[in-house]
Amino acid sequence: MNALPATPVERVQLGVRMEKQMVKVLKGLAEFEGITLGQLLEKIVLHSFEPVPGDEGESCASPFGKRALAAIGDLKRIYGMDFDMHAFRQFQEKHPSGAGESAVDATDA
Repeated sequence: MNALPATPVERVQLGVRMEKQMVKVLKGLAEFEGITLGQLLEKIVLHSFEPVPGDEGESCASPFGKRALAAIGDLKRIYGMDFDMHAFRQFQEKHPSGAGESAVDATDA
């Protein structure tokens, strides 16, 4: 089997805010997959950009197999992530921007 040629990339530091239980699930999944959190996010984003042929705009290719999907379900239960993608539009910050919030590093989440 021929190895694919390396794809040079330049990574940048990114400061983002995400829902706390989701970050815990992502960190657990990255550990399960044996990759960094950044690599996991790259993998998810790249797959989300790939439409399912014939179902463009409705579906995307999942980067996760049955074992990883089972692990995701377990991690969601463990960390109390009891919502799915449809809940995103209903997300509301507990604290209005800048009012009494503290910075939480992904390592603290």
